[in-house]
Amino acid sequence: MDYVLLGKRLRAERQKLNLTQEKLAEKIDVSDAYIGQIERGQRSLTLDTLVKLTNKLGVTVDYLLHDSIQVEDEQFMNQIRQIMTDRTPKERQMALDILKMMFAHLDDIHAQS
Repeated sequence: MDYVLLGKRLRAERQKLNLTQEKLAEKIDVSDAYIGQIERGQRSLTLDTLVKLTNKLGVTVDYLLHDSIQVEDEQFMNQIRQIMTDRTPKERQMALDILKMMFAHLDDIHAQS
């Protein structure tokens, strides 16, 4: 688990909402020193605290932890299958077209670098 990256994300989201560490700590019933330690990656947090933070900051747990989650190709493909389940053929094609455009754009960016 990369606590430094987690802390940076938490700080960025807190700042987007113009919340001080003190105000956020008050809202989730922890100390402001604890929030500071989490944001600096010096301290781990409980699942309960993580859920409270995501709810108050309006983000998802997967957003905060995505650098720490390793998804294997098989798991990745299963996630795509789940997303596509119950979609119409037209919706599936639209999703594929969007992916193609996105990757073409990324390829252009990489080519310019």
